[in-house]
Amino acid sequence: MAVNLSKGQKVDLTKSNPGMTKIKVGLGWDVNKYDGGSQFDLDATAFCLNGSGKVNGEKDFIFYNNKSNANGSIVSSGDNQSGVGAGDDETISINLTAVPADTQKVAFCITIHDAAARSQNFGQVANAYVRVINEDTGAELIRYDLGEDFSVETAVVVGELYRHSGEWKFSAVGSGYRDGLAGLCGDFGIQT
Repeated sequence: MAVNLSKGQKVDLTKSNPGMTKIKVGLGWDVNKYDGGSQFDLDATAFCLNGSGKVNGEKDFIFYNNKSNANGSIVSSGDNQSGVGAGDDETISINLTAVPADTQKVAFCITIHDAAARSQNFGQVANAYVRVINEDTGAELIRYDLGEDFSVETAVVVGELYRHSGEWKFSAVGSGYRDGLAGLCGDFGIQT
């Protein structure tokens, strides 16, 4: 049975699931009825962060044009441009035992592609969530539903996977950015 998290809550991942080595992080969303003339294209991204909360290089920024980190331990499913249908819109697979030692945290984000040019924001998005699945069994372990807390933001850090005392934990973050992907990149050390 999955643990449902609220914003700010943290939960152990590997200690309570001994032997688990592979997870999948699923991100999903729906678009409210919208008549702005442009289709919504939301994207799942991941930033592999060192102990200072920054990426070590551009390969640590995983998105539709860079689908994995340098050693292939974190891999994106790719870009679902419509988000139509039930279930996860995009996923990121992680081999926990192979994540480089200098990656202390992985931040999972959802951004709206070309949000400013299309006059789009998360106020027009509903049912956004992140969930963590045991890749071997398919069991949902953790779920965090974002709710309707965002109105003008164009990017959201939904959750973080992080190391603590030799184990992996997950934190429900729910932190919005008005300046979208550029804001995320700036905070995490990517030059745009």
